[in-house]
Amino acid sequence: MKFLHEKIDLGYDDLSADTSTTGRVYDTPDGKYPSVTTVLKILSEDSIAAWRARVGEDEANKISYRASNRGTAVHNIIERYLSNEDLNFSMFQPHIVQSLKNLKPILDKRISVIYALEAPLYSKYLGVAGRVDCVGMFDGVPSIIDFKTSAKKKYKKWIENYFIQESAYAIMWEERTGMPCPNLVTIMDVDNDEPLVFIEHRDNWTKKLLRTIELYKQKQFWNLTQKRGGM
Repeated sequence: MKFLHEKIDLGYDDLSADTSTTGRVYDTPDGKYPSVTTVLKILSEDSIAAWRARVGEDEANKISYRASNRGTAVHNIIERYLSNEDLNFSMFQPHIVQSLKNLKPILDKRISVIYALEAPLYSKYLGVAGRVDCVGMFDGVPSIIDFKTSAKKKYKKWIENYFIQESAYAIMWEERTGMPCPNLVTIMDVDNDEPLVFIEHRDNWTKKLLRTIELYKQKQFWNLTQKRGGM
């Protein structure tokens, strides 16, 4: 399978970013903006804290480390496959190769034109930045395409953060390029199960995105006020 690439000019090659304990901040031509993943963390802070307390810090760190490494490796092999590289599977661990093989029928049949891979984006309107996995034609519709891995089957109500994040990428992309991407596509490899594909419309998630950004700003202002008050 060879994918057709039509690169869209963003007006820059890349965006630098600084990561700290408080999150990631991108340096853009219009100023410094927090990453959308940093902003959205406020929606899951309580549930993550409860999970870490339940399983213990050491076990939580191990699980998070394994999941992060796997996700990074799967993103890497998918990006290289979509870039039409001749892959040497011996360079990858068997379970990473298996993830690509699981997703390959979806990628081959449903993605046609690719406009960007791992593209750095930002929005002056939203005041956030980030790096989108893929922008392209999915089922013939311009789409934001995100790749995920999971140890178990997930349901839509569990992963609303994914759709909110993807709606941010859609707004960033349109602001940078003028090209609307109405569809948000999440492609998920699931351990010992069939892959999942979720397709959502951008406009169904923008209100929650804007509300979350506002909550993040309020929290940042509160933290700054508290810090100054303690000086």
